[in-house]
Amino acid sequence: MPRLSAFIAGLLFGLGLLLAGMADPAKVLAFLDLAGDWDPSLALVMAGAIGAAALPLNLAQRRTKALLGGAMQLPNRRDLDARLVGGSLLFGVGWGIAGICPGPALAILLTGHWQAALFVAAMLAGMLIFTALEGRRGR
Repeated sequence: MPRLSAFIAGLLFGLGLLLAGMADPAKVLAFLDLAGDWDPSLALVMAGAIGAAALPLNLAQRRTKALLGGAMQLPNRRDLDARLVGGSLLFGVGWGIAGICPGPALAILLTGHWQAALFVAAMLAGMLIFTALEGRRGR
């Protein structure tokens, strides 16, 4: 059941990205282009997502078990460290260059655009490098 619910949640997330136009790199780049023909729709999508997530997150913080019976796993760290800031900067620069982030990349992967396939391949390579470096760090 947890895998099915994760699949359904991912499917809904991807569908929402497609419907909102967030899988279109040109739309994302237009949002980031403050000096040009700025498109504020991404900010509206983000505000809607934050609003939609606020109540369930508030409810989740009061629970000890998830709806499907597993342990509630919420982040408990509140500090900013160099790894968080560096990772955020790296994500932002990549998002600004490509106009796409991991969620939309997976949503448009099946469209056959070679750019999406290249992005996902680079993303997976980055994940493998991170995992290898974390393994070394833990020793």
